[in-house]
Amino acid sequence: MSPRKLKSTPHTSTADTSKTVDEFMGICGHALKAEIQAIRSAVLGVDPGIAEGIKWNAPSFRTTEYFATTNLREKAGIGIILHRGAKVREVGPEGVLISDPEGLLKWLAKDRAVVVFKDMEDFVAKRVAFEGVVRQWITYV
Repeated sequence: MSPRKLKSTPHTSTADTSKTVDEFMGICGHALKAEIQAIRSAVLGVDPGIAEGIKWNAPSFRTTEYFATTNLREKAGIGIILHRGAKVREVGPEGVLISDPEGLLKWLAKDRAVVVFKDMEDFVAKRVAFEGVVRQWITYV
């Protein structure tokens, strides 16, 4: 099955571009900068309709709306918060249903979760499973 092509919404803010994220990363002094770059590459590679920008002073990802934001303040490594955009959306009693056989997701609410990578080794080991989670997550945005 070929991946469905998502249409990303063109945003007019200069914060909504890869160029802005590149500039942000150029001055970023985070200890896990290489891991952040690897996460960017992985998320952007999941679907051609995924774009990036700076949201909440961190690299973030969107299709029609932002759905993931890098948590640069994560104490145990680097986190990616998966959400459903800025607008409140109805979610069934079960919440967002994502197959997560590797147990990457720590649920913060029925429609919000976080994935944490301790370091590059941890990210590399979980990359394929993470990409699968992102592929499923974007169907909810």
